Amino acid sequence: MDSTIKGDGAIRRTSLYGSCAENTYAGVLSFMRRNYSRDLSCVDVAISGVPLDLATTFRSGARQGPAAVRAASVQLAELAPYPWGFNPFDDLAVIDYGDCWFDAHNPLTISQSIVEHARTILASGAKMLTFGGDHFITYPLLKAHAEKYGKPLSLIHFDAHCDTWPDDSPESLNHGSMFYKAVKDGLIDPNTSVQVGIRTWNDDFMGIHILDAPWVHAHGPQAALEKILSIVGDRPTYLTFDIDCLDPAFAPGTGTPVPGGLSSAQALAIIRGMGPVNLVGMDVVEVSPSFDQSEITALAAAHIAADLLCVLRNQKLAGKPAVSIEQATQALFLMRAAS
Repeated sequence: MDSTIKGDGAIRRTSLYGSCAENTYAGVLSFMRRNYSRDLSCVDVAISGVPLDLATTFRSGARQGPAAVRAASVQLAELAPYPWGFNPFDDLAVIDYGDCWFDAHNPLTISQSIVEHARTILASGAKMLTFGGDHFITYPLLKAHAEKYGKPLSLIHFDAHCDTWPDDSPESLNHGSMFYKAVKDGLIDPNTSVQVGIRTWNDDFMGIHILDAPWVHAHGPQAALEKILSIVGDRPTYLTFDIDCLDPAFAPGTGTPVPGGLSSAQALAIIRGMGPVNLVGMDVVEVSPSFDQSEITALAAAHIAADLLCVLRNQKLAGKPAVSIEQATQALFLMRAAS
């Protein structure tokens, strides 16, 4: 930690690494206080937002999601994330790139604007962690990632909805048909893709493996993780987390809530085991703060994103000494026992 900088590290810190002293209730609200920058030199992960909700089929408001997730992340920037026990930014160079700009009054240009936004970041060699916005944004993001890493990609998709309902209009904005189009376009391989937490019906899941919410409840997070790892293997994989994967008790602030979903504890347990996955891109979407209660939805989204960064930190340090979750948890228990 750079103790010489006190406050507003997002605009005052000169290094991509480390943290500085911040009051959680004040200051520039980048995600986890990372540098606001459009300089992609030597960046490992670029965080950005896509404040779009024109593709929603029920309640709007997800355009305010990226700002809400950033605001909810202030506590995560104060201490080493639990249960990891390290500051991921000591080793992982992360910036907040700001938000994708698009012309909301010219909807047919929006998808391509998101593609170009992603292409710019991916061309630098940085990975993307993107905040929505509604879930449609994953479709243009997948286009850019498939260009970069080769298609088809594998997909890990957390959601209440499968989002594979038929839609053959190439220009439609629809947050319920992105993965129908992604399969049809060859962007993702359904045989090596998995959807987790599903609890809505579709007559055709297009060959994607389904671990629905009742299955996760019955078998537990560890079994779900093992299934996921066996399906995607070591293939380049895009991970997308629709916050309505969580039960409305844990994430009321979303556009299309569905009862019976995962708990935040279940979801985080699965996310924390993603170390073996060849993650090439990630997003967390559908936070709609106007329907949130005490920011619990935005908090869940921020924690999911922070855990993904910790996963990437350990992947970067693969082959070097790194603290595992098990080691961090054991150290915490020993410290409590000693006190």
